[in-house]
Amino acid sequence: MSTHSRRRGGGGIVSAVKADLRRLHGAWMELVFPRQRGRGHSVMGKWKPESLPQKIGYRGWSTLGMLGLLVLYPLTVLGFATRYYASKLDSTRTRLGVVGVTALALVVWGALTVAWWALSTMEQLDIPFDAFLAVAAASGVATLSTALAASAKKFGGRLMTVVFAYPFAMTALFLPPVVAALVTPELEAYVLEPSYDLAVWVLDNILFVGGINEWLRATFELEGAAYAAMWAGISFPLGWFLGIVVALANLVRPSE
Repeated sequence: MSTHSRRRGGGGIVSAVKADLRRLHGAWMELVFPRQRGRGHSVMGKWKPESLPQKIGYRGWSTLGMLGLLVLYPLTVLGFATRYYASKLDSTRTRLGVVGVTALALVVWGALTVAWWALSTMEQLDIPFDAFLAVAAASGVATLSTALAASAKKFGGRLMTVVFAYPFAMTALFLPPVVAALVTPELEAYVLEPSYDLAVWVLDNILFVGGINEWLRATFELEGAAYAAMWAGISFPLGWFLGIVVALANLVRPSE
């Protein structure tokens, strides 16, 4: 009995993966050929090629889709994980509403700002007042980004969620520590120096195409507010990427 249960459990995982791959491949085939996805129980059935040119085109398109799945399915799995954790945050947003989420972010970051101000007023700690201003600015950025992300999620559809909600959520995560580190020397080694190393790696390994890295190095200097601009620039593409893989996960296995 236990052996049978284990086999059924393992088969369940394999069956789920196969079903996902069938849905993805069916969606790919339906870009060119009619009645491909989810036609197993349809009255009309799945369209099949009849002539030799149709068979050649069908097989070639199918093979190309199978190769694409080698890259696409791992992204789908990433989309499942991202959707799971995003749903946890979204459930909080649903219970509290946009105003509640914004107020919660304001309270949390406001408390941090007040605590930092209290520390800056204690002479024995010798914390500069500029550090308090940096934390206050970081708190404002985090609160505004949280409000924008929650608003885009609530009042927009899937497109608005991908285009705005995920990028602003990434901005709320990335920008506050960068803003705080700009005028707090104690944080530079933990925030700005790794950011510089990341920028060098991106320029040398990703943006070398077409001499983009050379143009960026000649045009901009990575210092001061440029760090904040860099992370804002990272937040939006990363947010779009996560939004797209979640949309892909919804295509393969729609959420309830």
